[in-house]
Amino acid sequence: MTKIANSTVLITGGASGIGKLTAQRCLQLGATRVILWDINQGNLDHFTKELRAQGYKVSGYVVDVADAADVQQAAEQVLQETGPPDILVNNAGIVVGKLFAEHSFYEIERTLNINVSGVMMVTRAFLPAILTRGSGHIVNIASAAGLIPNPRMSVYAASKWAVLGWSESLRLELEQTGKNMHVTTITPSYIDTGMFAGVKAPVLTPIMQPEHFVEAMLDAIGKNKIILRKPTIVHLLPLFRGLLPARVFDFIVGRGFKVYTSMQNFTGRAPAEAVPEKRHH
Repeated sequence: MTKIANSTVLITGGASGIGKLTAQRCLQLGATRVILWDINQGNLDHFTKELRAQGYKVSGYVVDVADAADVQQAAEQVLQETGPPDILVNNAGIVVGKLFAEHSFYEIERTLNINVSGVMMVTRAFLPAILTRGSGHIVNIASAAGLIPNPRMSVYAASKWAVLGWSESLRLELEQTGKNMHVTTITPSYIDTGMFAGVKAPVLTPIMQPEHFVEAMLDAIGKNKIILRKPTIVHLLPLFRGLLPARVFDFIVGRGFKVYTSMQNFTGRAPAEAVPEKRHH
């Protein structure tokens, strides 16, 4: 079982939303140190200062996970200063929320670079050192969007389908090493963090409160669960898609559960501030 107490935890997208809550709870549960990676300088400065004032050991790095050189440089610095993390939480992600024809080329590239390449590159940067140590737990936050198509989520869904396939393949590779290596893949539906502001909850799929989701995620990490799907109804998606003809699935999920209209009034977060200069805190 993976123990959060006395561990070093690295969280990407760690200065807001799910990443911020995860950092707080890991420290409350006895983590020795939390390492925060985030692209937002202001949020990172404020949060690291807040946690240090409470007596916690926290390191903060401004990192663009879509930038391979940035990831490598920051990872090398972490490895030199604190060694490889015991738990790596790949949380950073973005969503555009438009019809595909309305996406700019930049939005497509940026979404895939952050949501897919970023997750892979961050993991790759630390994995050799983690393997040398012989133990580690990698947590990849995918999405229920990786299990189902949805209008106005085409690029986001594609990115999460990719993360799901990669994460499960990585798990099998690491299990074959015979070392104490674990991978947990998380596939949540909508969470009330502001990232999906404006969405309408599908039938029987409430928008989750972030605190409850984080508790479930940390419990899954502690129990070395392979996959965590939240809320419970998400478990039915692979079964329905496997058994039902596509048009029947569309009718039940789209019209019955109203999943396919859930993004119609999506607004999301306010535009992010410009990418700041990268530096260590």
